This record gives sequence, structure tokens and C-alpha cells, in this order.
Amino acid sequence: MTDLTKTPVTVITGFLGSGKTTLIRHLMANSNGKRLAILVNEFGTVGVDGEILKSCADANCPEENIVELANGCICCTVADDFIPTIEKLLSRPLRPDHILIETSGLALPKPLLKAFDWPAIRSRITVDGVIALADAEAVAAGRFAPDPAAVEAQRAADQKLDHDTPLGEVFEDQIACADIILLTKADLAGEAGLAAARAAIDAEAPRTLPMLAVTDGVIDPKVILGIEAAAEDDIAARPSHHDGEDGHEHDDFASVVIKLPEIADPEMLVAAIQRLAREQNALRAKGHIAVAGKPMRLLIQAVGERVRTQFDRPWGSEPRLSQLVIIGERGDIDEARIREGLGF
Repeated sequence: MTDLTKTPVTVITGFLGSGKTTLIRHLMANSNGKRLAILVNEFGTVGVDGEILKSCADANCPEENIVELANGCICCTVADDFIPTIEKLLSRPLRPDHILIETSGLALPKPLLKAFDWPAIRSRITVDGVIALADAEAVAAGRFAPDPAAVEAQRAADQKLDHDTPLGEVFEDQIACADIILLTKADLAGEAGLAAARAAIDAEAPRTLPMLAVTDGVIDPKVILGIEAAAEDDIAARPSHHDGEDGHEHDDFASVVIKLPEIADPEMLVAAIQRLAREQNALRAKGHIAVAGKPMRLLIQAVGERVRTQFDRPWGSEPRLSQLVIIGERGDIDEARIREGLGF
């Protein structure tokens, strides 16, 4: 059994747009009386996911218990950001019963687990479990689970490809570090897609892992919280492409923040974002947009060409500032070209 004096921490990892924020919102709404704290690690300097979660704050997870770290990967800023943030959460008058960490979609989870061995916190917190989210539809389509035939085809097309792409390595490291895999967007994947996704992940996983199909982040919290994995003591069983390295590179990826004027036609912006995915390999787009004549903010969440929009809340007294965070592989991300592609 886990030492009950330690606060359990669940690390929620997964590729861009896999549904991490949606899952956490569900856990917040179904905490069963547990006091939660949430640490959100964004890639880039503008936080969107943290703001979405703060809009769902309640008595069991007040806004001050939702903390954003947008200054880089947690595991690369342990002393400056991660440790002080954890210490501050643990010193709250009402200490959280459980802490959730939403990693960046580009994060490697294993270096984060090593941070739990720091003397300042190792006697106070434990990694209850690592939950990896995988977009079942994408995995079924082979986008993040390469097979030998696909790798050979890529090598034939591009002689520079002599190893897995950075995206493939990130995905495989997230799977290898996990205690449970959630196959998200199960409704879009269908039964055949779920079966294909399970087979693809089984082929990459270093050990047998439980996999559960999830739609809209809905899962009984008892299934993924309180599993008492003590993952920080089990690091050797979680192999990584980066084992033996002192650190890891984030230079494979880049993000830009694009400020936009008030728009008249959201559908035109959606189409422009889809073009960025096709023509400039934009992996992810997210942000809030001011729409002419509309008092509410338009929330945009895009993964590749899949773009979802919804009006989330009124602007109120805050400035009607539209901005998008665009994330992609370094070399594909060029601010001038992105602005041109968006038409601004």
C-alpha cells in the first residue's frame, strides 16, 4: 500500500488533442468530495487549457488550486517551477487530496517521474499513476503507430528518414511510461478502429497494459485514480527512447502566437486552420477568438484538420483579444507563412 502520508499525483499524458483537458474537466465534476489540485504544463507562452479548467473551478477544486506552467517542460524547469509549485499546493490551508498533472502534448513523461525523487518533495508526494491518452481514430489510421511497411515507404520517399520521427518517439515514450491507456474519441473510431488502435499500441508497448475506450472524457474516476502505482519507484520498467541521456530536446517542436482582429465568419477561419494542417503541417491550433456581433468568446481546438469550436463564455469587461497558438515541428512553423495562410 502507498504511504498514506504522501499526496497522490496522477500524471495525465497524451499526444496533442488527445483529450487530456476534457478528461480533467470530467474528473473535476466527479471528484466524489475529494479536494483536487491541477497543474497544467502548456507548450508555449500562452495558456489555453488552464483557462478552460479554471472556468470549471468549484469548491472541491477552487481556481487557486489550478496552476499553469507555461515556461517550458516541467521536467526541464524542476528547481525553478515544478518543486515550488508542488510545495505551494501542499501548503494550502486545505491540502489537496489528489493532484492531477496535465503534461504538454509534446512532453516525455519519464523525466517528469524522475523529478519526484527530489529531496524537497519525495517524502510528501507519490505518483499514483500515469494515464496515457491516445486518440483511437488517429492511432487506427497509423498516424502515431508506425508499422514496418509504412516506415519503409517513408524511407523510400525521403532518404533523410533513418529513424522514427520525433512524433513517433513521443507517442511511444508516453505509451511505455503508462499504467493505463485511455483510447479517446471512441465514438469516432468505431469498433473496428478501436480494435486496430489496441493492436497498434500492443505492438509498441513494452508490457501488457490495460486499455479502456472513452468518449468525451467520461470514465469512473475510481478506475484511474487511487491505483497506487508508486511510479517513481518503478522507472526501470518504463523504457524510453531517451534512456541514458541527461535530458531531452524540445527543439523538434515550435509554437507561435498569432493575434487576430475580430472576425466576421468563423467558418472561414476554420477552413484556414485546416489549410495550415494540410499545407504547413500545423499539428495543433487552440485559442479564443472575438466574433463580430457575438458577446461570447469562440473557443477553437484543432488537431490537424479536425477543428472544434464552441462559444465558451462572455468576454465581459476583458478586452476582445483574439489569439491562436499554433504548434508544429520546427522547420514547418514560420510565423509569416502562418499569417499569410490565415489571411491576416
